[in-house]
Amino acid sequence: MISTTIDQEIKQAMLAKDQAKLRGLRAIKAAFLLAKTEKGHAEELTEDGEIKILQKLVKQRKESAAIYKEQGREDLFTVEQEEIDVISQFLPQQLDRADIEKIVSRIISETGATSVKEMGKIMGLANKELAGKADGKLIGEIVKTQLG
Repeated sequence: MISTTIDQEIKQAMLAKDQAKLRGLRAIKAAFLLAKTEKGHAEELTEDGEIKILQKLVKQRKESAAIYKEQGREDLFTVEQEEIDVISQFLPQQLDRADIEKIVSRIISETGATSVKEMGKIMGLANKELAGKADGKLIGEIVKTQLG
């Protein structure tokens, strides 16, 4: 489980006085705790659930970083980028565009989809298979290109 690793990493970051890493790790831990209490039960998160939370954290920070960069706030941009780097370490290796295109193409041929009207069905299958390994926005872009 990722949460166990996070606890160990927090201790190491505290000993090393690595503030950037500590900030990112604490953000992950807080998000995991929030998710556990949010669902109304003290059940443990699954590893898939943890990965979805990590992806959400990275996405939020990328959006914030883009805004800070646009506004010329390098100090805040740097903070967001450091946190993205820390959080990304716990995500599975991301596939490159060519690999995603192969998988999407295989899904399309298996389902026999021929038009953009079937994009929802293809997206559902692709997101399920590529969970944690690819950005949903990129998957959507590839599906649209291949169906259109």
